[in-house]
Amino acid sequence: QVHVVEFGGGLVQTGDALRLSCAASRTTYSASSMGWYRQAPGKQRELVAFMNSSNARYADSAKDRFTISGDVAVKNTVYLQMNSLKPEDTGRYFCYMRIGGVAAWGQGTQVTVSS
Repeated sequence: QVHVVEFGGGLVQTGDALRLSCAASRTTYSASSMGWYRQAPGKQRELVAFMNSSNARYADSAKDRFTISGDVAVKNTVYLQMNSLKPEDTGRYFCYMRIGGVAAWGQGTQVTVSS
């Protein structure tokens, strides 16, 4: 079974930057798409950023501040660079990968932005 793990969450202040990392293991397949989702307390999980081989898209709240990228040298690795963080960015961030036609999720990493 594919194992997905996120790294890089933490407690930061408004305006700070943070980089999340995610890696999948236990598979010989390459991810066809990857993304980051966020779940704030009491809210549904929502898309933050998504990418595949041809394009990337972002939630309106993430545009111009967040950047999703993959590591060409290391397959099944995805990053989320988050700049100019705001308190409303607080939540648990989950990594998503579609590998071998199957959706795989990590356990999430907590990001808390203090005002």
